[in-house]
Amino acid sequence: MGLVAVVLIFVWAYGLLCDTGRVLLGVEMDASVLAEIREVIAASPIKAQLVDLHVWRVGKDKYACILSLATDNAVSPEYFKKQLSIHEKLVHVSVEINAIGR
Repeated sequence: MGLVAVVLIFVWAYGLLCDTGRVLLGVEMDASVLAEIREVIAASPIKAQLVDLHVWRVGKDKYACILSLATDNAVSPEYFKKQLSIHEKLVHVSVEINAIGR
């Protein structure tokens, strides 16, 4: 009986490690969300280069993202946050703007 309990606990712990490991290591990036973010930045009238992008799942079909952009225009991060706000899956967005060529 003790051996069965050990096996059950091992199987449960292994499953828990696999599930939480994906989140902790950033494997939770959803490809469709990444594509949507890239499309918004590419379609923006203010041209900016996407330097860094991280997306995490924070709830059921809800995501947070941090992105870093490089642009030669004087623009605030709020501009790109507003552009990304059309996507309901993104519930928390952080934008960093790096000036180039000014």
